[in-house]
Amino acid sequence: MQWKFILFDLDGTLTDSKPGILRCVQYALEACGCPESDETKLYPFIGPPLYDSFRHFCGMSDEQATFAVGKYRERFGKIGMFENAIYDGVPSLLTDLRDAGLRLAVATSKPEIYTLQILAHFHLTEYFHAIAGSDIQKEGEMKADVIRIAMQRLKMTSADVADAVMIGDRKHDVEGAHACGLPCIGVSYGYAPEGELKAFGASSIVATIDELKQVLLH
Repeated sequence: MQWKFILFDLDGTLTDSKPGILRCVQYALEACGCPESDETKLYPFIGPPLYDSFRHFCGMSDEQATFAVGKYRERFGKIGMFENAIYDGVPSLLTDLRDAGLRLAVATSKPEIYTLQILAHFHLTEYFHAIAGSDIQKEGEMKADVIRIAMQRLKMTSADVADAVMIGDRKHDVEGAHACGLPCIGVSYGYAPEGELKAFGASSIVATIDELKQVLLH
C-alpha cells in the first residue's frame, strides 16, 4: 500500500536514546534514595510516559513520582537529551519518503520542548510537516493523545485516516495508533521485549531501517 501520511515515534524508532534515558532514570532514583546500578532493570522506562513508569515500575506515590520526574528532567534538559544517536539509515529513509511526496510527522510521548531540540540538534526537523510531543506541564497524557495532535497538525481529515500509518517500537505505539484508527508498523530494532509488538497487534514488524523503507515505499 502507498501511504500518504506517516507518523514516527522518536525514541527507539528514529534515535537510539537509551544511554541518556537510563542515566537520567538512575540520577532520579539516586535522588529518591533508591539507586539502581543495573541498567537492564530500567529498560521498561524507555517509551512509556515517565510519570507512569515511576509509578508502575517503582511503586511510587503520586508525590514521589512527580519528584522523580522533576529530577529526571533536571539532568535530561542539560545533558541527557544529547546522549543520543540517530539510527543508521534514518536520514536516507526520511529523504526518500519526503521526495516521494509523503507527509511526515513525529508523535512521541517525550515532552515536545525536548523533542524539538533533539530533532534540531540532529538536523531532522526539516523532514517533518508536523511534530507532536507531550505537554511538559501535564502528567497522564497517553500515546493516543500525541498521535491525535500530530494528525491535527498534519491537517488530516477523517478520510485521510485510511492512508496513514504509525511507526513505533513499543506496545504504547501500537495501542495509541489503534485508538486513533491507524495501523502500526513495529520496528524490532528498538526497545520492545521480544514478542511484545506481535502480542499487541502490530500490523507488520520490520527488523531494519532498510526493511522499513521497502514496506513504506513499495
